[in-house]
Amino acid sequence: MAKAEVSARDTGDAHAADGGTAVTGYRGREPGSSGAPSLVKISHTGPAVAIGPGATAVSGHLTVQRAPQEPAAWPHQVGVIPSRARSLQYRAEADRLRSAVEGGGTAVLCQVLTGMGGVGKTQLAAEYARAAWDDGGLDVLVWATASSQSPVISGYAQAGVELCGADPDDPEQAARKFLAWLAPKAGQRPCRWLIVLDDVTDPNDLVVHPEEPGTRFSLWPPAGPHGRTLLTTRRRDAALFGEGRRRIEVGLFTPAESLAYLTASLAARDRTEPSGQLTALAHDLGHLPLALAQAAAYLIDSGETAATYRGLLADRATKLTDIAPDALPDEQPVALAAAWSLSIDRADTLRPNGLARPMLHLAALLDANGIPQDVLTSEPARTHLAAHRTTPGTHSAEPAPIAPADAARALRALDRLSLIDHTPTTPHQAVRVHQLIQRTTRDTLTPHQHDHIARTAADALMAAWPTIERDTDLAQALRANTRALNLHVESALHLPEIHPVLHRLGRSLSESGQLTAAIDHFQNLENNAAGRLGPDHLDLLTMRANLANWRGEAGDAAGAVQALADVVESMTRVLGPDHLNTLITRANLADWRGEAGDAAGAVQALADVVESMTRVLGPDHPSTLIARSDFISWRGKERATTAAAQVEGLQVLVGRLADRTRVLGPDHPYTVAARRDLASWRGRTGAADEAVLSFSELLADQRRALGPDHPETLSTRNNLAFWRGEAGDFAGAAQTFADLVESMTRVLGPDHPNTLTARRNLAYWQGEAGDAAGAVQALADVVESMTRVLGPDHLDTLMVRNSLASWLGRAGDPAGAVTVAEQLLEHMVRVLGEEQLHVQIVRRTLDHWQKEVERTLHTSGEDATSPR
Repeated sequence: MAKAEVSARDTGDAHAADGGTAVTGYRGREPGSSGAPSLVKISHTGPAVAIGPGATAVSGHLTVQRAPQEPAAWPHQVGVIPSRARSLQYRAEADRLRSAVEGGGTAVLCQVLTGMGGVGKTQLAAEYARAAWDDGGLDVLVWATASSQSPVISGYAQAGVELCGADPDDPEQAARKFLAWLAPKAGQRPCRWLIVLDDVTDPNDLVVHPEEPGTRFSLWPPAGPHGRTLLTTRRRDAALFGEGRRRIEVGLFTPAESLAYLTASLAARDRTEPSGQLTALAHDLGHLPLALAQAAAYLIDSGETAATYRGLLADRATKLTDIAPDALPDEQPVALAAAWSLSIDRADTLRPNGLARPMLHLAALLDANGIPQDVLTSEPARTHLAAHRTTPGTHSAEPAPIAPADAARALRALDRLSLIDHTPTTPHQAVRVHQLIQRTTRDTLTPHQHDHIARTAADALMAAWPTIERDTDLAQALRANTRALNLHVESALHLPEIHPVLHRLGRSLSESGQLTAAIDHFQNLENNAAGRLGPDHLDLLTMRANLANWRGEAGDAAGAVQALADVVESMTRVLGPDHLNTLITRANLADWRGEAGDAAGAVQALADVVESMTRVLGPDHPSTLIARSDFISWRGKERATTAAAQVEGLQVLVGRLADRTRVLGPDHPYTVAARRDLASWRGRTGAADEAVLSFSELLADQRRALGPDHPETLSTRNNLAFWRGEAGDFAGAAQTFADLVESMTRVLGPDHPNTLTARRNLAYWQGEAGDAAGAVQALADVVESMTRVLGPDHLDTLMVRNSLASWLGRAGDPAGAVTVAEQLLEHMVRVLGEEQLHVQIVRRTLDHWQKEVERTLHTSGEDATSPR
């Protein structure tokens, strides 16, 4: 081989021997080569000698600068668009994405698809990019992964090399050159381009901060009339949005989309899944596209049914990793269980550092559909956050306290990563979290962590639960969260004792009028506690007493008497006769004995209870005051309502109100009850106008103290309307009840027992106002509703049938009234017995209308005993 030497100015000598090559300067194009020449730069040179066959001697620092390549022809694509997912569903978000203008005609140049991991943002972006490319509407398409800054720069650099002839050895400079090239320039051919940045993990990744001062630059594509930018991200940071950037929130599949997706995905299997099971499976998976895809793949691979998969999903012992397919579909990068891991890690780095993860642990055990913010910022919640902060170096024997504002900021951090939806403007349902994020989070907890966090969440609910439930929406949210928490745990809220929040849930149900739900709740508590705690445990005895009381409230006074008698016997044996719980239960037993028809027995029993309570608790103890007032009330009911008895009863009620106001305060529920009883007594003794005035004053105070929609406020409206009618204002009573029914239907629901009672009262006063036929129709509707909601044997259902009979007669159909009353009497005797008080009331109704039929027949000249 010939020897070649090339010399350059200001360099040392270069010698090549035995076929080697010594290079010291500019090298021209080699013979037979194609393309532009390469420039070889040498600096700080000295002598260089190459010895040996094929050796090369280079003097100094050698830099080879490739010649710029020719720019690629348009149209040109950089990067790979993800493949289309199987059974891809049309989604409403796609229409908005394709819309070229906003309202008002403003052109859309940058769009940001945001949403939680797994909702299908990448597929929406891919379908949009693919359609734009296939339609011929683009000259340049760049698809770049944006999970960190490096792949964004690499994607831009590749485009700079291929489209702008940039140096591939300097990626940042190549990226700069590409971004500059995208900017529109006068006199140049317009380029229609689309840049897709998929999965932006951190807004800071879109700004480059080189070490050299003044070299900071943005990776956001420039705005221009011919270019479009599309981002997909889980982040909701303000830095990603703003003027010129349209935010598109990508949500879950609709139920119809979920069913269509599962049906199409499983169509190739030999087995046909019932649509009901697929619908239920979609609901169990929260309509999350990623979860549906992986569930379909698992069913196809395993051959199992949707019902079997649902059973695995419902089993708390099964983790999501156990039901993931071996091979993920649609080029998905991670299994469902890991879909949010990186997001949680990043949320924990946001201020206030280290609080996002322990906050999510709490939210994972509560109601996915809405958690009150006051629960998650309560003192127990903040103690948990302080003790389990994940930031290194923050753990100590006495962790720094967490302020409520920092707890709220932890919620904002989770919201910024789309792990929760945090809406402070709806404080009672401020936090929503997808059920599978909850499930994944719970799967990471050890049994000890799970139980500890469960009791912490229960403590947080109790801390946020007001003594007086003025806000019905808050009470409903707290009940829903307690039920959700109880479902997510096994023994954590039941051992070593039943957590108070479970008792509070039952009381709240009863106070809101949901007596059947309260009974079911306490019955379930009793069943669970019996095996765990033993028959003589205080919690179990308390639950048995509560259950008996709610049965009485639901109309079974005799059943309440029997159940409470058993509880009193057990409490006396276990706790002693002077224990507070024993005394209160004795008082309740006496009260229900009176309600069951034994007023004399109630008086004697309450006299004994008052004596015991005064001795043990003192005369001013709230329980003593209540028992004494109940004693006086039953003594008044036992006697004939003579004028002297009326005066005595009024004096007792006035004294009771004064005692309760002094001891408990004017807004205490027991004080309010005393005002209500006093107002009703005045009405029953003939002073209906005074009752109207008293209830009007009470209503004004309750609206202030409890709010207009509190059940107690609504109850007072009911009493006010009733006494308005008793005072002679029939039309006013009917209108007041009509307004009340509308409010109760909105607040409590159409099937709430109080709503049904208000409907019954409305029908009565509608009839008294002159519309007897309307009263009959309204009462028939109430009978149907009460039979469906309360059951045919409930006392309220039976007594509204008695009202229907009466109004049939008053509407001119005494024979129809007799028929209804006869059927009702037979039913009530079978259910309640011959001597029950309400049975006697129905018997009197029947007797009255039978006599009216006979009178009518006699007046018309017919013999009532002769055949017709």
